[in-house]
Amino acid sequence: MKSPDIDTQPFGPPLIGALLRIPWETVQEHMLERLHERGFDDFDRAYFAVFRYPGPHGARPTDVAAQVGISKQALNYLLRELERLGYLEREPHPDDLRSKRIILTQRGVAAIGVIRDAVAEMEAAWEQQLGPKRFALLRNLLLELQPTT
Repeated sequence: MKSPDIDTQPFGPPLIGALLRIPWETVQEHMLERLHERGFDDFDRAYFAVFRYPGPHGARPTDVAAQVGISKQALNYLLRELERLGYLEREPHPDDLRSKRIILTQRGVAAIGVIRDAVAEMEAAWEQQLGPKRFALLRNLLLELQPTT
């Protein structure tokens, strides 16, 4: 049996994963542009894993690693870099002194402010593109897909 020629045979239309990923990549690029414009030029795309909503402030590194879906070692590498750059600190957890918790510095809080402003800009652009009703529908549908806890 002959294998399909990937240059001539399409894989079909994008599935939902791609349809969600492509706008997310656009949002990430916009956030990174705004961060760099506002003086956070040392902020790397990889750091979004730590700075994703609702943010790491007060969390244990092991909990963040589980939420993000990366190993503790990979997360600790990112945390060391973010700590070195002045975005966060790790301190003993008040409820369990054997454990650490992540504390955002003023620089980290300021970066989150820029990130949120950049996302608000993207939302405004998409609302303009789709119209207020369709954008509200998109947002509500995405909220409905959120896992319940």
